Amino acid sequence: MTSEAAHTAELLTSARLALERFLEVRTDDDGTLTFSHADVPCVVQAMRLAEGLEVLSLTCVVAWDLPDQPTLAASVAERAGQGLFGTLGIVHTERGMDLTLRYAFPAQGLDATPLGTLLMLVVSTASQVRSELLGS
Repeated sequence: MTSEAAHTAELLTSARLALERFLEVRTDDDGTLTFSHADVPCVVQAMRLAEGLEVLSLTCVVAWDLPDQPTLAASVAERAGQGLFGTLGIVHTERGMDLTLRYAFPAQGLDATPLGTLLMLVVSTASQVRSELLGS
């Protein structure tokens, strides 16, 4: 295992342990973590951007196959500007629009409690946006 691979694997292990306090987490063959929170599927990946800068990247699929309507896109843009943890993004597909929430941050050295808190802030935001969008 290379040094970079060892560092990212260690970071993913820390993230898994932090998340398992709140959720059931699966580890894929490539080490990627997957889980769901309130019907929002999420994935956590680790990567080294530079020597000494390992980051976790969290992506939550808030909603998919939404109607491709300008009013909905404007509503998402307005919600994105309200200062949430992460970046809301719309992907236009043949079936409509998919909405994701992404957040990446340097996580090396964070203890389990602050790491879990930070990850859950993002995941909870994704679930809240889904609930607001779908009215559930």
